[in-house]
Amino acid sequence: MKSLLRRLPCKRLAAPRRGRRCLHSNPHPLLSTFSRLCDDGPLPAALALLPDLATAGVRADPISLCRLIKLCVRHGTASEGRLIHRHVSSTANNEGRGGAPHTSLFVSNSLVSMYAKFGLLEDALELFGEMSERNVVSWTTVIAALASAVGRKEEALRFLVAMQRDAVAPNSYTYSSVLGACGTPGVLTAVHASILKVGLDSDVFVRSSLIDAYMKLGDLHSGLKVFDEMVTRDLVVWNSIIAGFAQSGDGVGAVELFMRMKGSGFSANQGTLTSVLRACTGMVMLEVGMQVHAHVLKYDRDLILHNALLDMYCKCGSLQDADALFSRMPDRDVISWSTMVSGLAQNGRSTEALKVFDLMQSEGPTPNRITMVGVMFACSHAGLVEDGWHYFRSMEKLFGILPEREHFNCMVDLLGRAGKLDEAVKFISEMNFAPDLVIWRTLLGACRMHKNANLAAYAAREILKLEPEDQGARILLSNTYADLRQWSDAEKSWKAMRNQGAKKEPGRSWIELGKQVHVFIAGEFSHPCSAGIVQELNRLIRRVTDLGYVPQTEFVLQDLESEQKEDLLKYHSEKLAVAFGTMNSMEGKPVRIMKNLRICGDCHSFVKLVSKSEGKVIIIRDPVRFHHFQDGVCSCGDYW
Repeated sequence: MKSLLRRLPCKRLAAPRRGRRCLHSNPHPLLSTFSRLCDDGPLPAALALLPDLATAGVRADPISLCRLIKLCVRHGTASEGRLIHRHVSSTANNEGRGGAPHTSLFVSNSLVSMYAKFGLLEDALELFGEMSERNVVSWTTVIAALASAVGRKEEALRFLVAMQRDAVAPNSYTYSSVLGACGTPGVLTAVHASILKVGLDSDVFVRSSLIDAYMKLGDLHSGLKVFDEMVTRDLVVWNSIIAGFAQSGDGVGAVELFMRMKGSGFSANQGTLTSVLRACTGMVMLEVGMQVHAHVLKYDRDLILHNALLDMYCKCGSLQDADALFSRMPDRDVISWSTMVSGLAQNGRSTEALKVFDLMQSEGPTPNRITMVGVMFACSHAGLVEDGWHYFRSMEKLFGILPEREHFNCMVDLLGRAGKLDEAVKFISEMNFAPDLVIWRTLLGACRMHKNANLAAYAAREILKLEPEDQGARILLSNTYADLRQWSDAEKSWKAMRNQGAKKEPGRSWIELGKQVHVFIAGEFSHPCSAGIVQELNRLIRRVTDLGYVPQTEFVLQDLESEQKEDLLKYHSEKLAVAFGTMNSMEGKPVRIMKNLRICGDCHSFVKLVSKSEGKVIIIRDPVRFHHFQDGVCSCGDYW
């Protein structure tokens, strides 16, 4: 790759000679025809006139040439663009005999932009380096192209520095483009300081790009600070800040900003609604999601919005709403069908998921790789080993889909959950690629589920070879030892983690109530209603004890006395959330809870019995799947 210095002229050329103006009283007839074709096309007819213009010694005006270049970008190819470039260069050389050849800056900028839009970045940079004169448009065009190209972001920043050294002041478009190239907080801070120095910090496009840049680096605080400092805001800026919070996983912040936007008198568009639905999906905020649904109704043909809404209902565990929406959708694409298949599978309705897949094959689009992940997930979480093998082995023949890593991982998960650990190890050894962290973690999780400490140790060693700092593997391994009451081995794993400063992530559960999210942490009582929650929890324990509940202390992975173990189990985060939910639930409304960790066996048994004693539907979503508890039964069939 040429260096920046080689691409740029060593010294500024003398002021370019201006082309001679032809003051024809009667313009050549070819020019009017050419000008009309550059405006309206067709492109081949306009290109066919270029040789005739050259033969006649007639030079087209820059405006017509720029229109021809734009026509080529819209309807032509790169080779036709090069044809235009050759014609322009030839004309300039002919007119420049006896002096330096000159091409209109207007035309040169259009050609650079054309090459960039065709993806010919090296051609664009070569032409840029040959230009005897450059203005802010020239520099901004190449900076924007470099900033959006893979692996060229640092070069875009170097060009910004060179532009300023060349005494060309960047404008709002320059900064809006280059901000996307800021890959570290330090670089972004420096560019932000430059924006403040030239006084472009009040420009709405620059501020919107600044917000995007901070959000992409995960710096929500700085992004929000830029947003709050704005005197006037438009919908573009609101969408930027809401999308940033939603994509960074701060769903609560995204929803709060959405409420602020509505309070400021702005109407949501498709971009706003898609971001808010993503936030609702991540935080299981069904009530807010249902309010967003009301806004979606005016975009009745917007497939992207409908798919986002469908995904929200599935991932909030509201399958009745998901099914109703899916049935009413005027159009469905492969994403719609795949979302429904995966949604049913994740909610413990694997048989229905496979029925929807059968329906998709008969009347829907061709399944894709994501569809097949959902199908295999359904098989895995229902223990359908033979069905899983069938779909894995036939997806290439039936649908032209080559199994990828995620499909192989589904097979390891399927075999592992079914207790076929040796078969899972054999399957991994026969894969046509080296197993990655995800596959080894899947096997390790299955080893813990089936209490196979030897194989768990093997899987953990393989993980640590690939990622020596992976504390999750050590935690799972120590938990496996603790499950088997091998306390000395468990302590060795914990000691290794303590020596590295690792801490086990505490169990967290959260629940939405009145558009507010309430978070509970295992063993903590910081919630304002803690006294009432403990009182309600004690009441529930008495009720379920009458139905046969006995604390399953084997799920306490510490070497403690029985009473201490029962106390630890009692205040697991999901139990606190369930008590809060039953205190505040409305008649006929499910209690919906989100968890950061897999639900333990004791809490699973407890919630089943609470659903029976209280006559409540309780839905708990953990990182992998949903558990729908009703009348003492869970949708997972106790297979999770």
